[in-house]
Amino acid sequence: MKKLLQVLTDFENQAPQFLVQNINVSQSNIGWHIMHSCLVITSVTKSILKSSPANFKGKFSWKTFIVLFWAKFPRGKAKAPSFTQPEGAYTLEMVLEHIKEARKSAQLLLSANKKQYFTHPIFGDLALSAAIRFLYVHSYHHEKIIRDIVK
Repeated sequence: MKKLLQVLTDFENQAPQFLVQNINVSQSNIGWHIMHSCLVITSVTKSILKSSPANFKGKFSWKTFIVLFWAKFPRGKAKAPSFTQPEGAYTLEMVLEHIKEARKSAQLLLSANKKQYFTHPIFGDLALSAAIRFLYVHSYHHEKIIRDIVK
């Protein structure tokens, strides 16, 4: 959880550059990457908090293990679900509000049952600790993209 919260702090520091874009790195600007990551955190948190531990169907996956262990997603291989894609024009205040909501959501995970989970379309059911690790790896993936944009 500490690493996830640190990425959110990093996002706060990067937020003033929300309009910066480098199409050699990404078609999206820094604000999009921050808001997308925050939308993922809030939507996954809602899913976890609504889940019933009795319905958890965990199974081992090498793909999941490798991604979460090495903390790396391949770039450009997956398309974000529409509900996690920021749309329209946005302001610095909107970006900062998304970060604030994501931080609140992450804090809510501290009170979740360790058997609560969310179902990822590729990785399957991820129990709370794996879900938090996923959120960190995903957010850190976008933070690295942001760093490459500003280089």
